Amino acid sequence: MTRREKIETMLADDPTDTFLRYSLAMELDKEGDHDASLTRFAELTKDATPYVPAYFMAAQQLARLDRVNEARTYLRDGIDQARAQGDAHAAGEMSEFLASLGAAGE
Repeated sequence: MTRREKIETMLADDPTDTFLRYSLAMELDKEGDHDASLTRFAELTKDATPYVPAYFMAAQQLARLDRVNEARTYLRDGIDQARAQGDAHAAGEMSEFLASLGAAGE
């Protein structure tokens, strides 16, 4: 059984488990299934309490795919959400990554 299959099996038992959903998105990215991965990350950002790491991982993936403007949107939204949740560390990391993108893709 692959790592992805293990995660999917656990998710079948608890489909709302945030960490398992995040893990599946990460695994899909590793497998190169970017559309499915980005869909999973997007779902995590739409939860009642958005999962802040999903913004950052989606942005990094989008930047690797040369979809820089979309990455910037995720980062800006993620920074706002991190601040709203009191996560200054995550907000700082995303701010640094946003700055590192500079004018790329514009």
